[in-house]
Amino acid sequence: MKPTPLIDTVFLEKLERLAIQWQKSFPGLVGGHNISHFAGPGQEFLDHRQFHHGDDLRAVNWRAYLRLEKLFLKMFQVEPRIPVRLLLDCSNSMVTGHVSKFDYARRLAAALCYVGLVRLDTICIQPFGADLGDSFISGGGRHRFIPAVNFLQNLKPSGRTNYFQIARQFISRYPQRGLLIIISDFLDDTDCERPLQFLADFGHELMLLHVWSEEDREPLWEGQLDLTDAETGATLEIGFDAATRRNYTAAFDEYARGIQRIGLRNSGRYVGISTSTAIEEAVFGPLARSGGIQ
Repeated sequence: MKPTPLIDTVFLEKLERLAIQWQKSFPGLVGGHNISHFAGPGQEFLDHRQFHHGDDLRAVNWRAYLRLEKLFLKMFQVEPRIPVRLLLDCSNSMVTGHVSKFDYARRLAAALCYVGLVRLDTICIQPFGADLGDSFISGGGRHRFIPAVNFLQNLKPSGRTNYFQIARQFISRYPQRGLLIIISDFLDDTDCERPLQFLADFGHELMLLHVWSEEDREPLWEGQLDLTDAETGATLEIGFDAATRRNYTAAFDEYARGIQRIGLRNSGRYVGISTSTAIEEAVFGPLARSGGIQ
């Protein structure tokens, strides 16, 4: 049976006008669409500075030299092709919910990947669970989108999340700073805020896309329940009533606010998305309002 397409042609056409945005200035390769604050060879004039020994003579403003008898170097703005890396949560907790968070996250990743490829960004899709999996890296235009979709469709959820391990491996594997988009439910037995802060401290700009199912935030359970952890297999007996449900939802919202604070205090972004929200609405709604894409 042929798998259901992650994303349809009509939606792709709507994505054509968008671009992934970042706020920091990164050194990178010429060819992207965001303006960097770094001076260098480029198209748009930025400023002059005094000539220093070893500078390229081709960049000297000779007209200014004829008038002032001083050497000035012309500086231009660089449009860097910044690495855009999508960390995609493929742990077992992502398959829970009436609507699979895993399928939803893959569709969201496909949309962002298409936007980036159209704008000639360098895209890296990096799945993770307990460890980093094999990645997909591509750039050079929309013709590379089909291989990216095939990669996403072939991913399988497994294992449990370990954000400390992921952060260490990510820093080791990707030393060049860039925009880091993390698509996850951020469910981890251990703390996930400190590893996220570590990634920000290393110099990556974080875009945190928090995906949850309605059952994650407002479970409909009632009575005496035996709960089984999707990742660890651990069981818990609990009595669930209306008051417990309210406390649970309040705790979930506070946990989400903690993740949001990590993004915002590091000049990044946070977007919380329920799987009940249509992908198109999520992209053109909360994701666009956050400034992550424009």
